[in-house]
Amino acid sequence: MANYHISKDKDLNKWRITKEGADRSSGFADTQQEAEKIAKELCANSGGGEVRIHGLDGKIRDSDTVAPGNDPPYIKDAKH
Repeated sequence: MANYHISKDKDLNKWRITKEGADRSSGFADTQQEAEKIAKELCANSGGGEVRIHGLDGKIRDSDTVAPGNDPPYIKDAKH
């Protein structure tokens, strides 16, 4: 299982996809939506986990569990 983060690289004006704990980026995308799709594919290929989406302010604004990762049973995801 691996977790991925999506954040804006203001120098490149692209969205950065980074595996949690990695020193280098896993990729870049022109839009946040495209970056989210790529990150979810990478996450699924590595056995599932969390994709955390950061807003322009750097704070996590959303988080999605990718199968076969497990959401705790007591948390209800109202967005998906």
